[in-house]
Amino acid sequence: MMVRGNILLPLLASVVGLYLAEAKVEEPKQIPGSYVVEFEDAEDSAEFFSHIGSKAETRMNFDYSLFKGASIQFNDLGTAEEEASTLNSLASVKRVYPNRIYYLPKDEVVWTGANGDQSIIHNVKRQLGNDTFTPHVMTQVDKLRAKGIIGSGVKIGIIDSGVDYNHPALGGCFGEGCLFTYGTDIVGDDYDGDNVPVPDPDPWDGCGGHGTHVSGIIAAQANEMGFTGAAPGVTLGMYRVFGCTGGAANDVLIDAYLQAFEAGSDIITASIGGSSGWSEDPWAVVVSRIVEAGVPCTLSAGNSGSAGLFYASTASNGKKVTSIASIDNEVTPVLLTDSYFTIEGGDQETFGYAPGEPSEWTDVSLPLWAPSFDTTDPATACTPLPDDTPDLSGYIVLIRRGTCTFVEKATYAAQYGAKYVLFYNNVPAGATGPAVSDVPQVLATGMVTAAQGESWIAALEAGSEVVLDFLDPLTAPVSLIFQQNNITGGFASSFTTWNPTFEMDVKPQLASPGGSILSTYPIPLGTYAVLSGTSMACPLVAAIYALISNVRGTLDPATLENLLSATANPQLLNDGTATYNVLAPVSQLGAGIVQAYDAAYATTLLSKSSLAFNDTDNLVDTLNFTITNLGSEDVTYELGSIGAATGYTFSDSVYPDPFPGLELTDEYATIELSESKVTVPAGGNVTVSVTVTPPALDASRLPVYSGYITLNGTNGDSLSLPYNGAVGSLHSAQVLDTAYLSISTDPDLNPVLGNSSFVLTKSGDSTNTTYPVAVALLAFGSPKLNIKLVSQDTSEVLGNILGFPIDYVSRDPAASAFDGLLDDGTYAPEGNYKFSIEALHIFGDASDPAEYDVVESAPFSIRYI
Repeated sequence: MMVRGNILLPLLASVVGLYLAEAKVEEPKQIPGSYVVEFEDAEDSAEFFSHIGSKAETRMNFDYSLFKGASIQFNDLGTAEEEASTLNSLASVKRVYPNRIYYLPKDEVVWTGANGDQSIIHNVKRQLGNDTFTPHVMTQVDKLRAKGIIGSGVKIGIIDSGVDYNHPALGGCFGEGCLFTYGTDIVGDDYDGDNVPVPDPDPWDGCGGHGTHVSGIIAAQANEMGFTGAAPGVTLGMYRVFGCTGGAANDVLIDAYLQAFEAGSDIITASIGGSSGWSEDPWAVVVSRIVEAGVPCTLSAGNSGSAGLFYASTASNGKKVTSIASIDNEVTPVLLTDSYFTIEGGDQETFGYAPGEPSEWTDVSLPLWAPSFDTTDPATACTPLPDDTPDLSGYIVLIRRGTCTFVEKATYAAQYGAKYVLFYNNVPAGATGPAVSDVPQVLATGMVTAAQGESWIAALEAGSEVVLDFLDPLTAPVSLIFQQNNITGGFASSFTTWNPTFEMDVKPQLASPGGSILSTYPIPLGTYAVLSGTSMACPLVAAIYALISNVRGTLDPATLENLLSATANPQLLNDGTATYNVLAPVSQLGAGIVQAYDAAYATTLLSKSSLAFNDTDNLVDTLNFTITNLGSEDVTYELGSIGAATGYTFSDSVYPDPFPGLELTDEYATIELSESKVTVPAGGNVTVSVTVTPPALDASRLPVYSGYITLNGTNGDSLSLPYNGAVGSLHSAQVLDTAYLSISTDPDLNPVLGNSSFVLTKSGDSTNTTYPVAVALLAFGSPKLNIKLVSQDTSEVLGNILGFPIDYVSRDPAASAFDGLLDDGTYAPEGNYKFSIEALHIFGDASDPAEYDVVESAPFSIRYI
């Protein structure tokens, strides 16, 4: 049976450009026929349920102080959109939202322990020096921990994939007296986002790992790896919102947040999101209400840095929600399985490698062979090996990482008999276990560090024989080493998502280490792991909130965010290969990397965490903030400003430029302050006005400028207040690149030109049926997307196809198969048609046709059988 309604089909990179393929995010989709409904008052809900009767099933009920309503699934998808439109007329209904699905960020799994084998935690040879954990040093957590501050008495609710609470570093139990004392599984293992959740009181994570890693960052107890979480004294709750596959729908995320809130969580954190740019998503609305009710909420900014500016993720783009960007760890934790090698039959030496898939290395003892001695070649073995390549079945083939995939390189080696392929890294730090299971002939693979590989290449080039002797990777010793990251360490992770929102809200707020983070992992999946993502940066800030609350005695969200923003350290711009003598944009890193100790003991409090001047059309050229002196002595502050890099949104395309390709300039806004020096009496406050003159830049390219107001006090406080704005008009930006007709049987959804004919069925049976597909390539976000059906014969507009309009769409492509149904639940008559795809401009008037970008598709005809 075909799923009717808003049928959003996947689009390939060839359709929308490579930058979307590189963005580590799955775009949200709407569940056909499913809606989240908020009631005016729970006592009046009887009217709503009487109205829908047997037309819809109730997925979830929300009977909470901050949100009363239900999520529903209409039984007849053919009439679902029409039925949903009637709900707004009910006195009991406050608002109806589409039920969309969001996904865990695709964080990079750098390393995991041996699959299902606990021996690894007994064999680690720690090389931690004085046992300081670098992410804690980078954020001053170590200084608070040295004072015995561990987050005691604070409850942190985690929304994630569950947790392996049996892990010894996570308490080993669940319930009273454990580290994890509360929470639940809201969905069950089989939940995938589309189907109905099956709750379970046990939030155990046995098939994911994400939530277990996040948990360890917050509160891991002492363990064999030699680290702890930032706030090991907190109490944790886990609300599992993901099954073993798929995503989580709005209704599940809303329910999780409301349960965590009503369970008394002092802080709620989630490393989840999806491309949006709008704060009106119902999940974001609920999280904002929780913050307004006094509970800080931290959310990851997203892992789509390559997509460039204006790719804000929900629900981190919610009003008053604290969005967290990622900084790369100054060191790269590398856990390597030990084995041995000899050169020219000399003394046995130890080397470490990251086992890959497959990993049948036990008792393998063979010499190395390399297809190239060039340790700078970016594409070694990306083309077939030369004809004079020897039989490689008696060698371990050593290949440099880079350009093409591990599978491609292994395939070319396998063509000459290779069974064992070892890669060496193409960057100085780290080693990742490669997966080449798709090459059946290869029995084992792995990776060594760049330095190790290059030293072996030098020996081979000199004519020496290098022989590797492998131990059983399941029982071999494991070495934990830390390699200095001299390229991106301490600077923005290249994957961290760029903002601001489409309404020019400042996002992200803060940044913390998220690149290459060691933490706990489910015991069946390896016990410990090194992951990279804003998912890893976000929970660290939640833990820091707990630490600061221990010092200051407050959990007020605005106070904590403002303190951390003011005391954060802005960072220089780094594009992943080099660092530049200009500050990174606020749209990438917010206030900068958090400094927990400075925030905990600051005696100056700013009234805001940022200033948003908006775009030229909506310029608010003067904004105020207040300085409050919480100390016992008067403090004089020197005020100034410093600009950060300005980023051009567009170059020669209507699509935002991808990072690192987007053009950055050191053209700054001019800032005028009402005071250059101000004395604030003890216990008093002073208000300062900030007036901006945007830089004189090409407005058609929509430059986003930013910077910091600086405050240096005689009390030793050195503070900054980030700001942003845009030159040009968001309203004038083209939002719809193009749109066209395609067919459902084309996996690439290529355009169809000329007249096409489709034979549809009203029975819902999709067997051997090819559907017309409306494809919209959105270059920018739109408050409303229509896909209308227009008669070729009379030019009559019959209305939107079923599932449209869609409100608040991101700048992702959209595609919908059309089975003949219109948004009023009726079938379009047989005839000749075209699609009219209409995207409303940002800040546009939805009632004015001139406010839309409009593209018509090629003509097509439909008839029914």
